[in-house]
Amino acid sequence: MALLLPLLSYCFLTLISLISPPVTDAFNVSTLSFDDAYSPLFGDGNLIRSSDGKSVRLLLDRFTGSGFISSDLYNHGFFSASIKLPSDYTAGIVVAFYTSNGDIFEKTHDELDFEFLGNIEGKEWRVQTNVYGNGSVSRGREERYLLWFDPSREFHQYSILWTEKNIIFYIDEVPIREVVRSEAMGGDYPSKPMSLYTTIWDGSSWATSGGRYKVDYKYAPFVSEFKDLVIQGCAVDPIQQIPTSSSNCHQPSTAEDEDYAVVTPERRLAMRKFRQKYMTYSYCYDVLRYPDPQPECVLIPSEQRRFKETGHLKFGGHHRHRKSKRPASRVPSSSDGQSAM
Repeated sequence: MALLLPLLSYCFLTLISLISPPVTDAFNVSTLSFDDAYSPLFGDGNLIRSSDGKSVRLLLDRFTGSGFISSDLYNHGFFSASIKLPSDYTAGIVVAFYTSNGDIFEKTHDELDFEFLGNIEGKEWRVQTNVYGNGSVSRGREERYLLWFDPSREFHQYSILWTEKNIIFYIDEVPIREVVRSEAMGGDYPSKPMSLYTTIWDGSSWATSGGRYKVDYKYAPFVSEFKDLVIQGCAVDPIQQIPTSSSNCHQPSTAEDEDYAVVTPERRLAMRKFRQKYMTYSYCYDVLRYPDPQPECVLIPSEQRRFKETGHLKFGGHHRHRKSKRPASRVPSSSDGQSAM
């Protein structure tokens, strides 16, 4: 028995290493309290701040969702939060962590999204990332992934880096997607100052299995929690795109100089493993929507073989979470209609 236990432990650790992307070093960032950089957006009664202002709970009930917004707009930066999603039956519920300027540039808005698309018991959780520039909603650059953990059981960190050169989406310091700016992208690359938004709302019409599963309010209120709030960037005037007179700056240096802006060989390997195991849709392989791939797409043969012409997986084979023993309005952006794939 004494010899069997170490062997079992080794086998378990080996299995975990095959399922999960490698863990990289934590980022060196400073967190902000809610009052330092954020304001309620809607559903004030469903926004609950902790006594120390370092964490926020957003609730969705049958009357309203809720959300908050950064107090300023930023022309590039690093935006991050540790998020715990609602538990139990969560079909139709959309939790979004994103940057946007849709309130100012209605027809030419930019947007970078993490969208969590609800879940039903026994299924893998899904998350979608979107990149919109200059109102390019018809070229939404969507990707969708499964998560290698249950995001309703504990906090995980989700981060968006946006610079003049590239955009990187991170989960727990693992880069899951990078978009490198190219001349051919033109205005499709987000270039105008954006605010940070965090919301929870009812997306029954499209979020879970294309709208097949709706929000069931007998499980309400649905609660999503946020802590370790990070903004590293300097506030700018949204029209003139110059620093504001208040110089509300939450960064020690430019984003390009920080650790999270460097995709090291270790992080590159982690990203490749994540995408090979967990990406379930990519616009780059969707030849029905885009007969000619978008200019920033780098087609990887091993990835391409896994996808249909629609950009969706040809086959499954993903690991499922153990079943839980429990029983089974962000303000929608103009991108929402593009999200149900």
